[in-house]
Amino acid sequence: MTPHAAAPQQPADAAARGKSWKAWAWGTLAALACLLVFGLYTAPDFMVMLADQVWACF
Repeated sequence: MTPHAAAPQQPADAAARGKSWKAWAWGTLAALACLLVFGLYTAPDFMVMLADQVWACF
């Protein structure tokens, strides 16, 4: 029998660092989306135009 070498594994802190980076990125993306929506609601003319376009579909 020949001994098999164990595959190198990532340290636990490297895996946690990768997960925290992804969580931070998704959180930042969500915050930017919320700011974009808030910005659109401060432009009433745009919201009226959007509502008119949606209503025209029916």
